[in-house]
Amino acid sequence: MNIITTKLKEVSGSVLPILGLVLGLHFWVVPLPSVMLWRFLIGTLLVIFGLTLFLLGVELGITPLGSLTGKALSKSKSLFVLLISGLILGFFISVAEPGLLVLANQVNVVSSGSISSHSILIIVSIGMAIMISVGFLRIFFNIPLFKLLLVLYGLVFVFSLFTSRAFLAIAFDASGATTGILAVPFILTLSFGISKLKKDSKASEKDSFGLVAIASIGAILSVLIFDVFTPDQTFTATLTSSLETSTSVIAPFFNVISASLFESLMAIFPLAVIFMVLQKLFFKLKRLAVRKMITGFVYVLIGLLLFLMGVNAGFMDVGTYLGQSLVVKQPIIIIIVGFILGALTILAEPAVYVLTHQIEDVTSGYIPRLAVLLPLSLGVGLAIALSVIRILVPSIQLWHYLLPGYIISLGLMFFVPKLFIGIAFDAGGVATGPVTATFILAFIQGAAFTYEGADLLIDGFGMIAMVAMIPIITLQILGLVFKRVTQKKGGTKPHESVQH
Repeated sequence: MNIITTKLKEVSGSVLPILGLVLGLHFWVVPLPSVMLWRFLIGTLLVIFGLTLFLLGVELGITPLGSLTGKALSKSKSLFVLLISGLILGFFISVAEPGLLVLANQVNVVSSGSISSHSILIIVSIGMAIMISVGFLRIFFNIPLFKLLLVLYGLVFVFSLFTSRAFLAIAFDASGATTGILAVPFILTLSFGISKLKKDSKASEKDSFGLVAIASIGAILSVLIFDVFTPDQTFTATLTSSLETSTSVIAPFFNVISASLFESLMAIFPLAVIFMVLQKLFFKLKRLAVRKMITGFVYVLIGLLLFLMGVNAGFMDVGTYLGQSLVVKQPIIIIIVGFILGALTILAEPAVYVLTHQIEDVTSGYIPRLAVLLPLSLGVGLAIALSVIRILVPSIQLWHYLLPGYIISLGLMFFVPKLFIGIAFDAGGVATGPVTATFILAFIQGAAFTYEGADLLIDGFGMIAMVAMIPIITLQILGLVFKRVTQKKGGTKPHESVQH
């Protein structure tokens, strides 16, 4: 019962600030239609309970699967087994990620079905699967992370030159969405197990970070390559709300049950099959442990179903409506609201608390949690505000933000302690949680759809990419601070301290 209460508090802390902001805007700035407000309240409850069950299931079933698989693979010296395992696990973990499911559905809706959700899911998951295998190769052959990141981001920049503006935004958004609340803990535990291939404990610790970053680049590259090698297409962008088709409070939730259940089953069933096969061949767990993990998979399934129902039938409509209303009536206020949304989201994101504790432990307390949390909060708030400004000023393009941002990120790699490189690039997936991929995405798209001169496909995407980029810069700067602090103290050398 304690674990359920803990997860409920974590999720409530992430979602309730958004509820408070929406109610504040409803009473003092933008009154919501009563049907939409009630649907939002129901959707919020479904999101909270759904994410609670989902995270509980991840802890009981998915994370142990990653840990057990990593340990099993670490005992195998076969490169072929490593590569095949990376491909299979990477694909199905990506397919099951809630944030990517929501993004793929939004791409399908916004493009009027021209870019199907299934094609986005499959393309992104293939890219992630390939890059997880590449990450395994990096560990196997002891390739420095910063060198591999330079090569991979070099490929990203090359393909970006030949990619349409719409697909550029979708590609970088997919990168942030696919490394979310399911993929990140699974990949981290998997990489920790794989890193045990190293006899050197310090090298093993460094190699346990960075796999999330490499996997996220796969999502970008796969979408960019898909666009480059497919015929030019003309898309009709539109945005619809369930309020337009129903004036009932409850009916939309029943209308999305079948589709949400199908998506949930398709996401979780392959992982359950993989577990049963690996249990038969390698794990050999006792019956009680197997029952516990199967229970976890059931929780994940039910949680994902409730989450998708709440998001699709009640949660996102309010985000869209607020974006549409504020961008017309209050263009300055929408920038402020965007900043507050970003700051609140990152402050309340459960994974961020795990990250900040991790950094505090790794630096032996030299960098306290608050020193990480405050810059992250301000940075993500700035990312959302800049995304709104891009809508209000159509001449500003996404690459105007991303190009200098990633040049700074890659440049900092040559100066920060090596451990911080993996932590910083992994942190992009931490920042882009379920609220970012749902409510804030809908908020940005509502504004892009309504504001004259903005393009829904081009300006309605790209926000998740901005949110994923900020932590990379922020945490590397903190790494530089840590390096200077330890040098001034004249004690342990920075590179030794961060590898303790």
